[in-house]
Amino acid sequence: QLQLVESGGGLVQIGGSLRLTCATSGFTFDHYAIGWFRKAPGGEREGVSSISRSGTTTWYADSVRGRFTISRDNAKNEVTLQMNSLKSEDTAVYYCAAGYTNHRGPNYYPVSRDEYTVWGQGTQVTVSI
Repeated sequence: QLQLVESGGGLVQIGGSLRLTCATSGFTFDHYAIGWFRKAPGGEREGVSSISRSGTTTWYADSVRGRFTISRDNAKNEVTLQMNSLKSEDTAVYYCAAGYTNHRGPNYYPVSRDEYTVWGQGTQVTVSI
């Protein structure tokens, strides 16, 4: 059974840091690109960051570039999202998702949310004054 479990969310002050982890099981991890998404109250789910199955190519939303860092450990079957200099607008439920990309080059990452077919349940991140 394909499974993704997010952890590491919580309450943090503005300017603080959190490290989210996406632990995976049930599939061949290095056949999949991984993405992080978030949904703020009253908002739509938006892409935050993605990483190719090789780990060599990454993408960041403009709103988080320079503050967040995505990485993956193919030996541990997990992806982390290091979030620094957090702002109140980063408050959201954060989800990780997996997209099969083994039929593409190792440095490819999905550009459409529809390419992500396995989703976690999410972890809450709250950034307060």
